[in-house]
Amino acid sequence: MDQLKQGADALFILLGAVMVLAMHAGFAFLELGTVRHKNQVNALVKILVDFCVSTLAYFFVGYTIAYGVDFYAGAGTLAQNNGYALVKFFFLLTFAAAIPAIISGGIAERAKFGPQLIATAAIVGLFYPLCEGAIWNNKFGVGDWLHSLSGTPMHDFAGSVVVHAFGGWLALPAVLILGARRNRYRKNGEISAHPPSSIPFLALGSWILAVGWFGFNVMSAQTIDKISGLVAVNSLMALVGGTLVAVLMGRNDPGFAYNGPLAGLVAVCAGSDIMHPAGALVVGGIAGAIFVLMFTLVQNRWKIDDVLGVWPLHGLCGAWGGIAAGIFGQTELGGAGGVSLLTQTVGTLGVVAFALLSGGLVYGVLNKAMGLRLSQEEEFEGADLSIHRIKATPEHETSW
Repeated sequence: MDQLKQGADALFILLGAVMVLAMHAGFAFLELGTVRHKNQVNALVKILVDFCVSTLAYFFVGYTIAYGVDFYAGAGTLAQNNGYALVKFFFLLTFAAAIPAIISGGIAERAKFGPQLIATAAIVGLFYPLCEGAIWNNKFGVGDWLHSLSGTPMHDFAGSVVVHAFGGWLALPAVLILGARRNRYRKNGEISAHPPSSIPFLALGSWILAVGWFGFNVMSAQTIDKISGLVAVNSLMALVGGTLVAVLMGRNDPGFAYNGPLAGLVAVCAGSDIMHPAGALVVGGIAGAIFVLMFTLVQNRWKIDDVLGVWPLHGLCGAWGGIAAGIFGQTELGGAGGVSLLTQTVGTLGVVAFALLSGGLVYGVLNKAMGLRLSQEEEFEGADLSIHRIKATPEHETSW
């Protein structure tokens, strides 16, 4: 029976890893559909290569920093317990690699390729593991300190704070350092719309992400005996709440409609295992409202050119999710209890501060050392031709 349980656990978390790996296709198509035609190839290539760089950085450095585990042993040792230690690494790697995928959407259309890969290696190899280790593995005693604030630990079941808030707030300094896309905001106060290049691809990316998210959340249990249907249904309800509110507030705009479910899913990650489904619906709905309001404010009032809205979507909705777990996880609101609003708030704000410092340091140093932004000519031509020497539809450019 023990052997069967070990095999089942390995298969369970492997399926989760594959589902979250598939979410990276969602990141790619969401970005591809949002950016202009001349930057579509770049969106596809960035997500794939960032994932590969993340794998190396996390396997050889980051995972050891976060959990004190390395794989410098023979294959026979690594295969013990059906290779569970390896597939657990695979699963957590897909979370880590989501950080550069998140950032990619914010800095799209004007960032150089090489410096972003260096940033990916630094973030996934060092800064994210420090955050992950502190919240999920009590690194430096951070977990104990947060526990001491109210007598309950920081609760972030599937990464609203550790993954999404960290990624979104880390992206903000990168977006600010790069500045807006050429002619996005004009001196006379006018704003160039830069509409999405393909609503079908944007929608496809959102659907892939939404489906994969059930592996992201449900498989965060990490062993089959801890699987919970509550997590699945709470994820579903948050998706529904985020979508309906975003459609209503966004006046049927398809961009808001297909980012609404993602906002809800980002927010529910932290407390998906302890909330009542009705609470998850409210959390998702509030997240949908946060995204629509803040995306509009950021783009139109503050004139911050966050192309995919990754700071409102992941940064703000992720932070809301961390705090919401401390509210809707309470037994008085139908939750399972064992959470504290004080601990959730302090832990979330701590991750936000660390993400801002990390993003400012990584992208500030890279910008000074080698420059982050394409030249005006390269940006005008588009990242596809400037970096990859081919357009997404080259058959229209045939020259005899």
